[in-house]
Amino acid sequence: MDDLRADYTEAGFGGNLGFGDRPAVLVVDIVRAYLEPSSPLYAGVEDAVASAARVVDAARDAGVPVLFTRVEYVPGGADGGIFYRKVPALRVLDADSPLGQFPAAPRPRHGEVVITKQYASAFFGTSLASTLTAMGVDTVVIVGLSTSGCVRASAVDALQHGFVPIVVRQAVGDRDPRPHDANLFDLAAKYADVCDEQDVIARLRSVG
Repeated sequence: MDDLRADYTEAGFGGNLGFGDRPAVLVVDIVRAYLEPSSPLYAGVEDAVASAARVVDAARDAGVPVLFTRVEYVPGGADGGIFYRKVPALRVLDADSPLGQFPAAPRPRHGEVVITKQYASAFFGTSLASTLTAMGVDTVVIVGLSTSGCVRASAVDALQHGFVPIVVRQAVGDRDPRPHDANLFDLAAKYADVCDEQDVIARLRSVG
């Protein structure tokens, strides 16, 4: 990995974006489908979910906005299009499925924004960009699932919408460490700052 990092650095990748002045925490798709062993989407990401809950608690204590996303389809996936066809396991997120519900922590509090989506990015086909802009947010701290899917897509789109993406290393997870590590490397090289949980929590507390 050292030679890989050196190659990318020498080529001009991996600049540091840094926190802005008005962060928000975006909790991407932490739902029971990824946490129930009987689910086809089960990913063994309990440690990442616990880390995400700590980040959310720190944000709330500091008065930093927290927004959640979840995926929901009409039964049969008519609103899921080709994505629903490509990943048949997404059927467990049809409307009214208990696997589409939030776990005990982190979960939305009354008054916190919940974005319902059908595709990987939290920004695609949703009001998220407009909501963040209306809040005056300049930095999106991203936690959630999965690193190679919805986290990656949301981080790339955050950048493309003009928000600094901060991906919390310990607070995102995937079903296998290989795509997880590869996507964190690529995000850090091109699209986001990938930061440790304790550094992010300290920064959130300083905002408050």
